[in-house]
Amino acid sequence: KWSLETLPFLPEEFLYEVIPSAKNQYEIVSQLLNREDVDTIYVCTDSGREGEYIYRLVEQMSGVKDKGKQRKRVWIDSQTEEEILRGIREAKDLSEYDNLSDSAYLRAKEDYLMGINFSRLLTLKYGNTLANYLHERYTVISVGRVMTCVQGMVVRREREIREFVKTPFYRVFSSMEIEGTGIESEWKAVEGSQFYQSQKLYKDNGFLQKEDAGAFIAGLTGNTEFTENENGQSSQQTEGTQAVVEKIEKKKEQKKPPLLYNLAELQNDCSKFFKISPDETLRIVQELYEKKLVTYPRTDARVLSTAVSKEITKNIKGLQNIPGVRAYAEEIIENKSYQGLAKTRYVNDKQITDHYAIIPTGQGLGALRSLPELNRKIYQVIVRRFLSIFYPAAVYQKYAVEIEVKSEHFFAGFKVLKEAGYLKVAEIPKKKKDTAGESVGRTNRLEPGIDGNDAENPAREADGTDSSQPKVIDASHPEFIQMLEQLKKGMKVSLDDLQIKEGETSPPKRYSSGSMILAMENAGQLIEDEELRAQIKGSGIGTSATRAEILKKLVSIKYLSLNQKTQVITPSLLGEMVYEVVDHSIRQLLNPELTASWEKGLTYVAEGSITSDEYMEKLERFVAMRTVNVTRLNNQY
Repeated sequence: KWSLETLPFLPEEFLYEVIPSAKNQYEIVSQLLNREDVDTIYVCTDSGREGEYIYRLVEQMSGVKDKGKQRKRVWIDSQTEEEILRGIREAKDLSEYDNLSDSAYLRAKEDYLMGINFSRLLTLKYGNTLANYLHERYTVISVGRVMTCVQGMVVRREREIREFVKTPFYRVFSSMEIEGTGIESEWKAVEGSQFYQSQKLYKDNGFLQKEDAGAFIAGLTGNTEFTENENGQSSQQTEGTQAVVEKIEKKKEQKKPPLLYNLAELQNDCSKFFKISPDETLRIVQELYEKKLVTYPRTDARVLSTAVSKEITKNIKGLQNIPGVRAYAEEIIENKSYQGLAKTRYVNDKQITDHYAIIPTGQGLGALRSLPELNRKIYQVIVRRFLSIFYPAAVYQKYAVEIEVKSEHFFAGFKVLKEAGYLKVAEIPKKKKDTAGESVGRTNRLEPGIDGNDAENPAREADGTDSSQPKVIDASHPEFIQMLEQLKKGMKVSLDDLQIKEGETSPPKRYSSGSMILAMENAGQLIEDEELRAQIKGSGIGTSATRAEILKKLVSIKYLSLNQKTQVITPSLLGEMVYEVVDHSIRQLLNPELTASWEKGLTYVAEGSITSDEYMEKLERFVAMRTVNVTRLNNQY
């Protein structure tokens, strides 16, 4: 029976048992370890804290530790024959990893003690209050070091959205025709403008009042009459109003192939492309791994090891048998594009802990035909990302145009894809508004870029677009590209019209299941303390193996809701109530700083800077103090 009198629960000894579902496999391993003719054990579990923990638990339960056998640790990050032989040859005595083992045991004890103590404590203290409000018989409050932190991120984002107050603003655009081709540019209040740093503006390109935008246009043209279209946008014909090309800048821009997939990046992309949950992505990529189609999926690394890069031709040659990518694999082999891979940013031993990035093995292709369509699509995504790194960067020609009208300045930006490079392999799904074809085909007029991100640029037009990025133009508009090439400083052009377009600021986006996984991986960015932030840099909260399961649990216990069609995550009423309980009792559980501070301590244990006893003493004191503090609170309703 749960009782406050039994808390804090801090056992002197921790007991372990074999998971029933894994008992048969455990028995096989245990018998092998205890065979009398085996005098040396090579430990080849994952090269990291959790891999170390798995072996130590098996060793502990099988009783082999006291049998006097020699135990050696094989520490490798690749499954190539060369690397495995090196690992065996250079294997160190297992005792040299005792500090790492200690930190692994402590991590498990930490999660256990926080979960069991704080869940029981908050349930006993506040469970009845929540149950009464929700008209339930009882309510269990479940909390955990990582789980509650994730819940806090979702609830805080939802409240930011609710409390967000939209700010309408009105932007001024000019339309003109140059060399028979239409172009649209946007006014900005740069230095020299009568509205430079004016309080009447939102940022530097939008009036807070439509009347001020109209007065501004009237000042340029001497005309106060406007026409309105069906969308409520005001415009004014301006034939005869002269403008001058003040500046035209041309420069090349390279876009390199992205880094390879780790599990978090793959889960995020599959959530966007296929609208599936992270645990579904993990399930599918695990199947691909078991059929030897891809490498180990539960990885945080986005690069390869030097050892793997030396044998990468095996992977590429195997892909020559796959329709759709055969030509690319053959081209890479023929051009020997794989040479020098070890010197690129896609190979870095220092960025690999347990496993390197997810890549196709080039094997198991016989199983590919029998896979469900979704599995084949995800395999293709992994294959194309892999092949991309052997292709050159995509090259764009960027154009920045500045046009002056009576000391006021209008701007337009465009970029033309000159060399596709890796993009011809990547086959990135495009958003509808990313192509120039729509606006050109319909109106023969190109507008400034629409390729923004609400999180980075919260200002957008009423139709949901923003113009912070240059417009991408494809090669199907040679007349427009030719016009841009012929633009010269001082060239005089005639304005066709000036328009007022209404926009509004937008709230931050809700997390999707995929973006939540990435947010967990990058949770260190939410920490202000530089030292703590560095502690979970590259690892975040949770692990690649557990993040999807944590999210799934929060949905299953009804703290979060997941829209299956859009994969958007929102907190439930119960989830928000539990958030309030934690926020008013053990607030640290809601923030990534807690995980970072304990990770810092675990690192010290692994390094030998502090002992297990010192860490355990600090952990027990933390749990005991928070328990006492909550029991003394008088904030139930």
